[in-house]
Amino acid sequence: MSDSGAREPIFRERPTAPIAPEGWPFVVPLVAATVASTALAPAWLAAIVGALTLFVVAFFRNPARAVPGDERTVVAPADGRVLCVDEIEDEKGRKGLRIGIFLSVFDVHVNRAPLAGRVVAIERSGSLYLAAWNPRGERENVQLALTLELADGRRIVVTQITGLIARRIVCHAQIGEWIARGARYGLIRFGSRTDVLLPLGSTAAVKPGDRVRGGATVLGHLGDPA
Repeated sequence: MSDSGAREPIFRERPTAPIAPEGWPFVVPLVAATVASTALAPAWLAAIVGALTLFVVAFFRNPARAVPGDERTVVAPADGRVLCVDEIEDEKGRKGLRIGIFLSVFDVHVNRAPLAGRVVAIERSGSLYLAAWNPRGERENVQLALTLELADGRRIVVTQITGLIARRIVCHAQIGEWIARGARYGLIRFGSRTDVLLPLGSTAAVKPGDRVRGGATVLGHLGDPA
């Protein structure tokens, strides 16, 4: 990684295997079903099972990425399409520049830290599973907000939000750990949204509709501390 925190404890990046471990409970039975259907079932059924297996393997793919820029360069926390770039005040009164990313079922779903920082809060909330682009969904869907304190004391929030299909959020980070910029720390299973709330004064390098790649696309840049 291009950034390394001087604080302890250091978060050990995971998952790092080509296929995220959370995918194996789905992949293994499907591979077995593909082998069995190829030997015993009609060709059309074997093709369907095989296609489903390939889709699930692709969904849990976990590519390595080269992280661009320096410690003030904000990288995408997920693969997907930019939904919004706007200044908001959230329900906790936090003001900032929000960049929201929609992840389709065809995108990589491993989440990455957009900046290096120490985990100071991990908050779960919400109870619904509305479509990721539904305005109510960004407030009321099941979600997990990870707050990182940067080296200069400012804070950012990365929020994993479920969608219509997503039913589980995975976060490996723990409070007190220092996460490197671009480090893989979790995922959302089967369709979702990931938002970043940056300090006011930050600038965006993307616009709604842009495609981004987690850990590789520059979302924006931090402004100077107030």
